[in-house]
Amino acid sequence: MANETNTQSFWEHLDVLRTAIVKIVAVAVVFGFAAFFFKEELFSIVLAPKEDGFVAYQLLDRMAAWAGGAVEPFSVRLINTGLAQQFIIHMKTALCAGVLCASPYILYQLFRFVSPALYENERRYVTRVVGGGYMMFGLGVLISYFLIFPLTFRFLGTYQVSGDVDNLISLESYISTLVMMCLAMGIVFEIPILSWLFAKLGFLSADFMRKYRKHAIVIILIVAAIITPTSDVFTLSLVALPMWVLYEVSIWIVKNSKTNEDTFAA
Repeated sequence: MANETNTQSFWEHLDVLRTAIVKIVAVAVVFGFAAFFFKEELFSIVLAPKEDGFVAYQLLDRMAAWAGGAVEPFSVRLINTGLAQQFIIHMKTALCAGVLCASPYILYQLFRFVSPALYENERRYVTRVVGGGYMMFGLGVLISYFLIFPLTFRFLGTYQVSGDVDNLISLESYISTLVMMCLAMGIVFEIPILSWLFAKLGFLSADFMRKYRKHAIVIILIVAAIITPTSDVFTLSLVALPMWVLYEVSIWIVKNSKTNEDTFAA
């Protein structure tokens, strides 16, 4: 049976939720303040993909050398276009870093709030879904940061319609693109977890996913083109290939999952 949460009144539930939210905000603010005061270290990480010596570019150089070619060095200068823009971006970036560092604690507090209303088997599945989803999201963010965003930035940052037009990328544009691509890839990497969950609920089957594999590939290419709006086939493939692999892995997961009717039963 579930824990005795039904003995609590609505206001008692609300008070528990308020306490959890206060703890979450407090921890996130503490981490955010810490990130704010470590400005050099914070932006050395955020701005690393714009440097020519970043790991993704070194890998590209080695691949080009192995193929008998060469990759030209590049340099992109970031500019600021607003009087208070750098300070505002500093605060926003520190807040994002604080939330990111506090994310395990945030999930823990949310789980503590909802777990009393769950049965033991439900609690087990929720733990798997949340834990697996968190790890897959983090993996997607890391792949975007270390591989997909740097190559996209290199292409777009050095692309010119004419030699008379110089590229001066704003810091705000750089940060927003980095965050957008990392979030997008983090969400994309949730495909196996969502597929497993839908299979457990009986909404998805491996046969259905195999039947519409071609349609899924077309959708994957469209999504990859949106995430990386470039005409570079290599960069597009770097995004589409992991998505296709995730889809195939999802088919295997759905095939081997058991869609028992009592998965979320009492």
